[in-house]
Amino acid sequence: MLSKDTAQVKKAELLTSLTSALKEGDEEKMAKAFADYADAVQKSIIQEAAYTTDTTDKAVLASRGLRQLTTKETKFYENLIKSMKAAAVQKDFTGLDSDGVLPETVIESVFDDIRQNHPLLSAIQFVNTSAAVKFVVNKQGPQSAVWGALNSEITKELSGAVAIKDMTLCKLTAWMPLSLDMLDLGPVWVDRYVREVLSESVAAGLESAIVDGDGNNKPIGMTRDVSSRAVTRGGEYQQKSATAITDLSPTTFGTITAKMAAAPNGGTRVVDHVILLVNPVDYLQKVMPCTTVQAADGTYRTGIFPFPTTVIQSAAVPSNKAIMGLGNRYFMGLGVGGSGGKIEYSDEFKFLEDIRTYKIKLYGNGEPLDNTAFQYLDISKLEPVNLKVEVKGTVTTKAEA
Repeated sequence: MLSKDTAQVKKAELLTSLTSALKEGDEEKMAKAFADYADAVQKSIIQEAAYTTDTTDKAVLASRGLRQLTTKETKFYENLIKSMKAAAVQKDFTGLDSDGVLPETVIESVFDDIRQNHPLLSAIQFVNTSAAVKFVVNKQGPQSAVWGALNSEITKELSGAVAIKDMTLCKLTAWMPLSLDMLDLGPVWVDRYVREVLSESVAAGLESAIVDGDGNNKPIGMTRDVSSRAVTRGGEYQQKSATAITDLSPTTFGTITAKMAAAPNGGTRVVDHVILLVNPVDYLQKVMPCTTVQAADGTYRTGIFPFPTTVIQSAAVPSNKAIMGLGNRYFMGLGVGGSGGKIEYSDEFKFLEDIRTYKIKLYGNGEPLDNTAFQYLDISKLEPVNLKVEVKGTVTTKAEA
């Protein structure tokens, strides 16, 4: 039996494998990584449930990641469990009231979990598009009010500021093995399992695409060229050329953020805060040493930047690279689309013997809203600086004299 800490380490390792598989784009490896992670979550929950006595205390339930289900959610899970326990495998659950589609409140809870636990997804425009198949986004930011009559030129300018995104263009599938032991725990525990698997696996898939997606049946990443002159090859957007930097000085920051201040409508915009995306290893070896200062009392102050900056560590960022940008200028919409959100039996891949594997498909789309909002950086030669605050000279007070 695994300890709680050991189980957490195991899940973290499997999430790393999932991120790696997503980068490679190998569907079978991705499916196996999804299934392995979900199985680890399932075993952890079954183990935890065995030590949980019956309680109706909401605070206790919440501390274990359990929600008070709505009547609709309870009915959904009860019917789903009954169908899944049937001797004959059901390919889908069209006989249920909801046709096997997760209740909207469950999806909303998954989105809340993702935003709370994943800084990148809380920093961007991450929208639950629900069942919408089209979504309108503002690509040019705030538009200036115009004095005078509305003419064709103004109409053209305003219409060019919005874009309609197809929310069914990209499909994200999560695999979930479900054993009888898991089903026997009942609706509340099955709900926790579904939410945990969905939130972590979806977040891993989204981060990989948000950072470096090529736009070919997946979102367009922050590293990609989305300018009007950008050339796509085989439906793939090309990566931007990375700008090499050797320090994080005020001059370097000023040069980079000045590029972000160029608005897509030909004007300028105020840049008062940026996000800095970097993978965990590069953060510890490069960024952290560059932004740590030793104070006069011998203690250290970390995260010292010359400009308001939020550092976000993400395994999806390539080694020796970083992305600096305006978080709210990336749009990512995800929902059930016209036909997603259904829990379906999957026999595409056989990974776990005697355990039925199910899958859930979500649909969405995402892209940077303009090409200057995110700057791709080469930090391979970023050098740490030895900053130390020293006090020179002393002042003798009258009391000390």
